[in-house]
Amino acid sequence: MSNPKIFADFHNADKKGRLRLNCMGTIEDLSRQNIKLQDGQLLILYSEELEADGVVQYSEEETLWVAVIDWQLLREVEDIIPSNSSLPESGIALPIS
Repeated sequence: MSNPKIFADFHNADKKGRLRLNCMGTIEDLSRQNIKLQDGQLLILYSEELEADGVVQYSEEETLWVAVIDWQLLREVEDIIPSNSSLPESGIALPIS
């Protein structure tokens, strides 16, 4: 079984470089997947463009959950729409007659 995939804001890191797990998208993903965070838990953290493996820790300094990631191992997330899509070049959908 793979690790749960949870949204994270990669611009919301603490001074130690850990991602804070307190943004709305993170909270919604945790709730939807019925996940209760705990120390040492492994997660896949994602945003619109990035993905990373992380280990959950509780930050006593900030009294919130964070994830330790290796910033050197960030992965770019591939586009959802394939490049050979049938959408027009402009990206504007044409009406169907």
